[in-house]
Amino acid sequence: MRWENLTVGPAGNPARDAALFGADAVTTRTFDTPEFRGITFHEIRARSIVNRVPGASRMPFEWTVNPYRGCTHACVYCFARKTHSYLDLDTGLGFDSQIVVKINAPDLLRRQLASRRWHGEHIAMGTNVDCYQRAEGRYQLMPGIIAALRDHANPFSILTKGTLILRDLDLLEQAAEVTDVGISVSVGFTDHELWRTVEPGTPAPERRLDVVRTLSEHGIGCGVLMAPVIPFLGDHPAQLRATVRAIAAAGATSVTPLVLHLRPGAREWFMAWLEHHHPHLVRRYERLYAEGAYAPKWYQRRITRQVHELAQEYGIGPTRAGTPRRIPEPEPEPTPSTPEPTQLTLL
Repeated sequence: MRWENLTVGPAGNPARDAALFGADAVTTRTFDTPEFRGITFHEIRARSIVNRVPGASRMPFEWTVNPYRGCTHACVYCFARKTHSYLDLDTGLGFDSQIVVKINAPDLLRRQLASRRWHGEHIAMGTNVDCYQRAEGRYQLMPGIIAALRDHANPFSILTKGTLILRDLDLLEQAAEVTDVGISVSVGFTDHELWRTVEPGTPAPERRLDVVRTLSEHGIGCGVLMAPVIPFLGDHPAQLRATVRAIAAAGATSVTPLVLHLRPGAREWFMAWLEHHHPHLVRRYERLYAEGAYAPKWYQRRITRQVHELAQEYGIGPTRAGTPRRIPEPEPEPTPSTPEPTQLTLL
């Protein structure tokens, strides 16, 4: 396992090419409980927790925090699978069951936020693997992370499929009083048969929509990233309508569709799953994704148009995933107006 491959900066920069953590800092654990059976946790003490997003990325943010690597949600399409290969770990079952836990993430973040070199930029979480996956129930890293962001009034956003975020509702409310907090929940479809096979470790779609509803009831606006829209399995007009209708009923502030993309690492695992469950679709996928990781622009535009039209019909609008809600500034006190002089007349 090549822990030394995780570096702080770009490769080739001698000043920043030190490993994020050394092999001697790794503790490997297993827990004999039903929810963690078959899962191995690699506890490490990271040397850095705030990561700069590569300049070529399509992401609308520059900084991320990822307290975990690997994800027990086991989504067969997860684009982050490739990152496990950097550690000589398997991008298939290994990604689902070999979880790296940065146990010092809250303390490390607090120190980095207090640094003079940090200028309070927006931090996005849940953009690589889910920070509210099953492991969070045991390691409880997010309360300390949110508290650090709250105490430094640092804007942040969270994208999750996990219902465990509601455990931290009080902290999110406190943070929203002092800074911009953006929450998005990922719900690509409401089809239960599709959910059970393609996202086996996640809460059911309706449970995730309950999160949207609860956050909204507590004054925290919550958008939905409708992702992924899976070609030929979750893109029928009736399926799109049912999903957008459920999202609207949950009180989402926005819905943003994102068509399935298949990057290296995820592509191989997804195509193996497709061959097993839907072999008749393999050739159609090979044609649709013949040009690379992304579906053709015409297909993406079609899905986006359909979802936006449905969103308008149901009274919600599109926005970017993870966009922080804006806390309105208090309205200024009205300035007493000085009466204008009146012209006296004799009549």
